[in-house]
Amino acid sequence: MNQEYMKTRKILPLVLSMSLPMVISMAVNALYNIVDSYFVAKISEDAMTALALVFPMQNLVNAIVIGFAIGINARVAFYLGAKEEKMADESASVGLLLNLIHGLVLALLCSVIMPSFLRMFTGDTQVIALACTYSTRVFAFAPVIGLGLAYEKIFQAVGRMKVSMICMMLGCVTNIILDPVMIFGLGSVPKLGIAGAAYATGIGQCVTLAGYLLFYFARPMHVKVNVANMKTTGNVMKNIYTIGIPATLNLALPSIQVSALNAILAPFPGSYILVLGVYYKLQTFIYLTANGIVQGIRPLVGYNYGAGEYDRVKKITHTSMGLIALVMVMGMAISCAIPQQLMGLFTTSRATMEIGGAALRIISFGFVVSSVSVTFSGVLEGLGKGMPSLLISLARYIVVMLPVSFVLSRLLQASGVWYGFAVTEYIVAVLSYYIYKFHMRDIKG
Repeated sequence: MNQEYMKTRKILPLVLSMSLPMVISMAVNALYNIVDSYFVAKISEDAMTALALVFPMQNLVNAIVIGFAIGINARVAFYLGAKEEKMADESASVGLLLNLIHGLVLALLCSVIMPSFLRMFTGDTQVIALACTYSTRVFAFAPVIGLGLAYEKIFQAVGRMKVSMICMMLGCVTNIILDPVMIFGLGSVPKLGIAGAAYATGIGQCVTLAGYLLFYFARPMHVKVNVANMKTTGNVMKNIYTIGIPATLNLALPSIQVSALNAILAPFPGSYILVLGVYYKLQTFIYLTANGIVQGIRPLVGYNYGAGEYDRVKKITHTSMGLIALVMVMGMAISCAIPQQLMGLFTTSRATMEIGGAALRIISFGFVVSSVSVTFSGVLEGLGKGMPSLLISLARYIVVMLPVSFVLSRLLQASGVWYGFAVTEYIVAVLSYYIYKFHMRDIKG
């Protein structure tokens, strides 16, 4: 398949054609997160709290395999734009092997450290038992996730976004269907409780990987993945890790942030930690949709950068920021209009719904301006500039967010954390603009 259209087609139609399949698949993925949590919440509030405590580690695992896959994506797209097809093949093949190894190592490590990790945030033995039951099973599928995400980014790098959309949707729909069946039992399927939620997630990930393999062999793509291409020099690994490590850290930062915010909220009633966990489930619907646009433009940016089309890189950046801002406006409108109803999906406690409703309204005031940092971070990754992208995320999740939230929580009690989200987005928007401008000096368009 010829990728020349990436540097010849009009910008807006091109960005939409690359982004919309990913926006749809990310929206379905976000819906899965919400539905999964909805069914777990039907078990008990303890089960939902357990899910919230496992979330940071689960997000960390995803961050490592996704971040490295972003490195694969960026290098493959760059080499295709530069007409170095052999290097593109080697990058895809080596990256696939390494991400499988990452998944195996993560599955082992997480099984060992989860009990100690959970005891850092709660002494409730029932919550810890539920969290261990869920995490032990869900992390066993980490190798499958590693392979699936590697294939996802390779297909995206060659412009086959619809394949990525179909495979991701297959997995998510499978998960959504299996959740009530395996959690509550149906027919010959026993009632498995929170363990059923983990199995449903893992089976969905297996279906996604099977979809990629079917497409790869039935309709071969331009980039070849095989054992022969895995026998290469360390230079290929170095190039991938140069982008993949910062991207991994970039994606891992929310896990650190959630754990730190859980610690800040620990002195307050437990409902605040539950609200924070629910918020992170709900906000995935907004930010995963925005991330769909970022995923769509990342190969476009890499390809055009490799082809020397610097002016198109800038136009793609501006167009994508407008689209992401539109998504954020819609997210803010929904969060302000029906916040308590959204919280009511995960709890029957009127007090928790009121706390959560107020939290959503406050946090949503930072949504629109966050489109600046989200866009610039994604574009810099597409250019292979992993470190400046990481700097933006460090500011957003750690350097600005945590001190601001801590100070405001002492001034405004627990609600200060919600204000911390909104205040941080405005500060980081300014910082990300200057980071982006500084690191784009070599782009002459």
